Amino acid sequence: MQSDLKNGSVSKASLWTGRIMSGVVVLFMLFDSITKIIKADQVLKASTQLGYPAETIPVIEIILLICVIFYIIPYTSILGAVLLTGYLGGAVASNLRIETPLFSNILFPVYMGILAWGGIFLRDVYLRRFFPLRKTED
Repeated sequence: MQSDLKNGSVSKASLWTGRIMSGVVVLFMLFDSITKIIKADQVLKASTQLGYPAETIPVIEIILLICVIFYIIPYTSILGAVLLTGYLGGAVASNLRIETPLFSNILFPVYMGILAWGGIFLRDVYLRRFFPLRKTED
C-alpha cells in the first residue's frame, strides 16, 4: 500500500471495493430520501415517533439530498462525507432520545457512516495520505 500512496494510485480491488461501499450508502440514502419525497406512511409515523412534525420532512429531505449530491461528486466527496456524518449523527441522537433498540436503530447510522468513510478511504489516495494506516513495530 505504501508504494500505491507514493505514486498516487490505488489498486483496482481497493477502488472497486470503495465504489461498492459508497454505492451502498448512496442507494440507502436515496431510498430514504425518496420515501420522504413520496411521504410514505411509515416515514410519517417514524418522524412523529422521533418527535419531528410532518412539516419538517421536506426540510430533512432537502438536507439529505444535498449531502448525497456532495458525496456523489468525486471533487466534493470528502465534504459530502463530512455532511453525511453530521446528518447521521442527528439520526443517532434522535434514536437515542426515544430509546430505540441499540444495534438495529441507534447504531445503524453509525454503520452507514463507517461505510461512507470506508468507501472514500479505499478509493481516494489523498485521504489515505491524510489518515495513513500504520503497522506497529513490536
